Amino acid sequence: MVSERPESREERKTAYAVTVEIAVILSKATLRVHQLLELVRGTVVELEQKASEPVEVYTSDRLVGYGQAIVTEGNRLGVNLTHLVKASDIKRIV
Repeated sequence: MVSERPESREERKTAYAVTVEIAVILSKATLRVHQLLELVRGTVVELEQKASEPVEVYTSDRLVGYGQAIVTEGNRLGVNLTHLVKASDIKRIV
């Protein structure tokens, strides 16, 4: 059995402690300029995606997975991860 170098264990601990921000994209909408200018409080903008479709999960502008949007016990939005993208398939947001 090969033992790890103490430095590599410490390096891994350091890497695991790094904070990473994720973004969950619910959907998108396309509006004409006149529609944008007519927006007022209370206006509902219909999004392209159906509520039952998976949302995209990104970190550092890279798609890393998909999930279902949920409401948590604390009445906050959350995402239930349903699929993680393989590292070789990760793509950048354009």
